[in-house]
Amino acid sequence: MTPALEGHHRRRHAPRAAGGAILALLQDAGAAAILLPAIEIEPIELDAPSRACLAPDDFDWTIYTSANAVDGSLQQLPPPSRTRVAAIGRATARALGERSIRVDAVPQGTSDSEGLLALAPFADLRGQRVLVLKGAGGRTLLRESSPARRGGRGGEVYRRRPAAADPAALQALRAASSSTRLVVAVTSSEVLGALLDSAPDDRVPRLRDATLLVPGERVATAAVVLAGAGL
Repeated sequence: MTPALEGHHRRRHAPRAAGGAILALLQDAGAAAILLPAIEIEPIELDAPSRACLAPDDFDWTIYTSANAVDGSLQQLPPPSRTRVAAIGRATARALGERSIRVDAVPQGTSDSEGLLALAPFADLRGQRVLVLKGAGGRTLLRESSPARRGGRGGEVYRRRPAAADPAALQALRAASSSTRLVVAVTSSEVLGALLDSAPDDRVPRLRDATLLVPGERVATAAVVLAGAGL
């Protein structure tokens, strides 16, 4: 089977549960999988005024943009009980469900902001207040969309940082890329950029020849910019 590499998010100083689950699935499918974290997640500590402004139940809708946003917000903000809740993607919805939080809207087909805004409840948000809980530097489409703009607020509850490269994983990646076809799985353009920084051409010469597995068209477009059409 073709070796597969998972560059993924992880919480800083926390067990890499998500990466371990993906690794197990790949191994069960017969792949020789290499786990190389490219990004680590660090919660953003909110001060008291920020926590007061970002209380979910003060809004008509609370949108969680990722499972990391769920973790980062629930560490510091009260869980939603009256607000309607939207999740971008099934993984985010699962993270909320595991905390017994009801999810009222999840985009179908594409797990992105465009998919959520295409849902009927978001066709007209006039007079409604919308809270978007996200990572620092993430996309602003939801908060800046015309229906949500008047009553919208964005709350950054985590940040992404490049993870320290694991020398053993890099060596395994180099060996795999030189001996067989490599499939690289990344979950975002940030992960891909961090991976290319941690595994430059002089350390993993054939990385840019790998087949790239991405979650959607937006990340594929970013990959062309980051790595060139050869990746």
